[in-house]
Order: sequence, then structure tokens, then C-alpha cells
Amino acid sequence: MGRDGVWRKSSRSGGEGDCVEVAGFADAVGVRDTKDRKGPVLNFDPAAWSRFVGAVRGGRLNERV
Repeated sequence: MGRDGVWRKSSRSGGEGDCVEVAGFADAVGVRDTKDRKGPVLNFDPAAWSRFVGAVRGGRLNERV
């Protein structure tokens, strides 16, 4: 996957440099560190990313196992 695309900073990123950016591509969702834009990109299957975001928004990742 190339790095071309529209990257956007997370609305939950703090102002202290602990930020991530996300970009949607045809076959993946990319996540990278804002401070290291030329560094590695984590690639996720779009359906898996959607489930992850839904779990975060729904508070399901805050539960203790």
C-alpha cells in the first residue's frame, strides 16, 4: 500500500505529540504516527477497522476480562 491518500489526525490525539493519523485506501485502512510520517504504517482490513472503531465508541474495550 502506498502512502498517498488523505491522512487525518485523530480527534482524540492530545496536544503533547501523542498523535496518530488514519487514511482509508481501497483495500486497507492505514494508521501512522504523526511524529514519524515517513515511518511504518500499520494496515488493517477495512471491516476489522470498522469493528474496532465500533468497539471503542461503544466502550466495549474498557471492560475487564
